[in-house]
Order: sequence, then structure tokens, then C-alpha cells
Amino acid sequence: MNRFLTATAALALTSGVAAADYNLTILHTNDFHARFEPISKYDSGCSVEDDVAGECFGGSARLVTAIEEARGRAGNSILVDGGDQFQGTLFYTYYKGALAAEMMNKMGYDAMTVGNHEFDDGPEVLRGFMDAVTFPVLMSNADVSGEPLLADTLAKSTVIERDGEKLGLIGLTPQNTDELASPGDNITFSDPVAAVQGEVDRLSAEGVNKIIVLSHSGYRTDQRVAAETTGVDVIVGGHSNSLLSNTSDRAEGPYPTMVGDTAIVQAYAYGKFLGELNLTFDDAGDIVEAKGEPLLIDATVTADAATAERIALAAKPLEEIRSRVVAETAAEIVGVREDCRARECAMGNLIADAMLARVKDQGVQIAVQNGGGIRASIDAGQVTMGEVLTVLPFQNTLSTFEVTGATMVAALENGVSQHEDGAGRFLQVAGISFAVDVAQPAGSRISDVMVGGAPIDPTKLYSVVSNNYVRNGGDGFDMFKDAKNAYDFGPDLADVTAEFLAGDGPYTPYTDGRITLK
Repeated sequence: MNRFLTATAALALTSGVAAADYNLTILHTNDFHARFEPISKYDSGCSVEDDVAGECFGGSARLVTAIEEARGRAGNSILVDGGDQFQGTLFYTYYKGALAAEMMNKMGYDAMTVGNHEFDDGPEVLRGFMDAVTFPVLMSNADVSGEPLLADTLAKSTVIERDGEKLGLIGLTPQNTDELASPGDNITFSDPVAAVQGEVDRLSAEGVNKIIVLSHSGYRTDQRVAAETTGVDVIVGGHSNSLLSNTSDRAEGPYPTMVGDTAIVQAYAYGKFLGELNLTFDDAGDIVEAKGEPLLIDATVTADAATAERIALAAKPLEEIRSRVVAETAAEIVGVREDCRARECAMGNLIADAMLARVKDQGVQIAVQNGGGIRASIDAGQVTMGEVLTVLPFQNTLSTFEVTGATMVAALENGVSQHEDGAGRFLQVAGISFAVDVAQPAGSRISDVMVGGAPIDPTKLYSVVSNNYVRNGGDGFDMFKDAKNAYDFGPDLADVTAEFLAGDGPYTPYTDGRITLK
């Protein structure tokens, strides 16, 4: 873009000296999921005692301090979010988007993209959040013209200025958000590559030559967008909860990950890290240097006292529910996404077993729970209702229905169809066992399906229990939408799980080979 040149700068150019480089620091978060309070190493609630002992991470109060300190280091910076501020704790259940809006305004965000969970309660709650925030919320790969609540409010992109330069910001959300959440029937989602390129071309025609995509599409999709578009300088990611780092042995890739001339970053989730990408652009708007590292928000970051006080006040209405001890576990119940979206996991077995036990007297034979609905682990010892609700925050109910064996196998195939992406549709099960060969093409990965000790019969009707989200076609389970004798109004899944956990004596987590990876 054209710059205003001082006499000194103009003289420098005529003397053959290059124009001054432009430095920008992008501070970023993603997949915060209502973790306003500090979290444990398991990404669930952290006790006051553990926090005092320095064993907790994240929380809004520490994040306020980390952002303030990072801005001081940077000089010229923006703060953006890669989506999914909504859902994950009782804070969201109680306040919906109101507390997220308050905290993001306090921290001074410049923009965010819409994540799939921003649609969990339909366009109404998203619109209320957008009305409350003081920054643009973006989504380019969707047609919202038919949705009155968003048609004139939700933009595809925006332009902001920093230190005399224009920055183009573009939003992206998962193309299958209609399967992942509840956007309603008035919004259609489209391919991210074409959507981004269309906005890049429009912004470039307006003279904007520094373009940043805020993408809630996942690390793999971000790499595809970078490879198949032109003109994108940076992609700030989310959705896959990927830690990109040059120092951590848990990193999914380098920070930034360079695809051609595009720098891709992501900072795990839950406010545990603050991404800090330092960029230098030349006068043509091209990146000449991109470096940085996510900052771990641990006990070395001092909590902002005023923010901590505000969060404590917001937590008071939730305290009675959260603090009630409902059970005890002899060991950690592992519910991390790396396990529950890829293989049999202990938390998945607990939840599926609990569902099946609750309705087995109704003749139900099979239980299935989507891995994406499992949001945290539970550490050993006493288990509170707050911990259970952190694992299962979506207020899903038990659904019972009948499908043929062939339909059940099709559902299992759907569950592993995006295994390489870590998709939430991977099914945790009870009453059924199967083998998976992810080396085979999607649709041909399932074998050795057994129900009640016998091979599944494709023509036989089986009675199944799941959650109402999966039964109604969420995560691509369209084959369940027309199931026979469907009833979606059973008890809350979190309550069922808590009651099962409270059985006789401490619960012992386990896996038993009901899902085999070949």
C-alpha cells in the first residue's frame, strides 16, 4: 500500500535506501472454552490450594497480566482470537456469552473469528455476544443473508489500522459447523479456500497488503488454505487445539509453521498459552521475518487482582453446584482429546458404560458417545459435580432408538472417517466392540463388529443409547436421524455419569480392548 513519506524517508528512497520495515506482534488465543478460572494440568478445574502451590495454569486474571506485559514488549501489536470462546464450564451454562464478552473487552481484543461452539445455542446467543463486544466478529465461509439475526452484523472481513498501516483480517469457521453445532437452517457454510481467496482479492484491490486469517478450521485445513491461496500472510488458528512450538516435545508443529510465504500459528487451548508472533514486513507487505513462541500462562505470571476478584464474584452463583462431591476415583480418568478422538479411552468407557447401565433394563444393547463431547480428564480422589460438568458441559440428554446392524456399522464408519484429523465424531462405546484400520480408505475401515459376543447382524434391529446431539445427526451421524422409536428426552448425561461414578466404593478407570486399532 502507499505510505505517507516524510521528507527524510523520501530522501532515503531517492538515495537508494530501502523504506523502513514494519514490525507487528500478533498476540493470540483460541479455544478458550469458558476457562475463566485457573485450570489444572488436566485442563479442568484447579483447587485454590493447588493454585496457591503454583500448580495451576491460565485463567482470565493471569491472561490480563500476560497480555499487558506482551504489549509492553511488542510496541506495535494486535490481539486476536481463533474462536470457541463459548462452552466448556458452568460459567457458559450460567452466563452464556456475557462473561466472555466482558473479559474480551477488558483485555482489548481487536477481532475474533466465529468458532463452531459459538453456534451451540443458535444465532440468538451469538448475536447477543456480538452486540456486547467492542471488536468485530468475522466469518467469511458462510452465507448468513437468510438469517435475520446475523445478516447485517456478521462480516466476512475487516480492516484495522496499526502504526499507520492497514491490516486486513478475515474470519473462517469449520465448513461442517452445521454438523458440529446448532446454527439453524438459515446459514450455509462453504469451502474455506474459495472464501478466503475472495476476501483476499477484495482487500488487495483496496490497497491492503498485510492479510491475516483468523481460522477456526484446524491445523490441517489451515495448511491447505495456505497452500491453495495467494496473498495470505498469517493464519491464526484454532479448532484442533494444536500446540505449535519450537521448544515443547508436545508440539504438533513448529511456531510458526511456514507453508510457502504464509505463517501459521496456534496456541493449544483453554487460555493455557498466549501466542506471541513477531513479524517484520517489507514495504511491499511481504514477511521478511516471522518468529515467536507461545507463552505458558503458569504460576510465574501474576494474576491481575481486579480480574481475579471479578471472576470470583461471577463464580459465586455456581459454587453450590460445583463443590458437591459426587464420587471418588482410584486413579486419574483420562479424557484427553488425543485419546478419546483416536482410540478407546478410559473416560469414554466410563460414559458409555454409564449410559448403557442406565437403560439396560429397557433392552438397550449398545451405547455410543462421540469423543468430541468429552472435554477433560478427572484426577484421582474425590470427584465434584463441577468436574463432571467440565467433562460433559453440553447439557446433552440420553436418547434411545433402534437401528439395523447395517446402520450401526455405517455409524462406526462415520466415527472413524476423519480419524487422521482428530475429529470429534470418533465413537466411544459399550455393549459393542470393533476393529479399526485407519490405513484403509474412509468408509472401509471397520471390521470385526461384535454385539453381545456375537457378530453384528446387518438386518437385525438393535436398541441403542447415545446423546441427543449424536442421535439428531450431529458430527455427521445423519443415519440416526430417522431411527425407529427414537426418544431424545432422557436424563442429563452428566447426571447419569455422576450417578454411575458414585456406585460402590472408589471407581477404577479402565480400558478393555473394546476398540482395536489394527
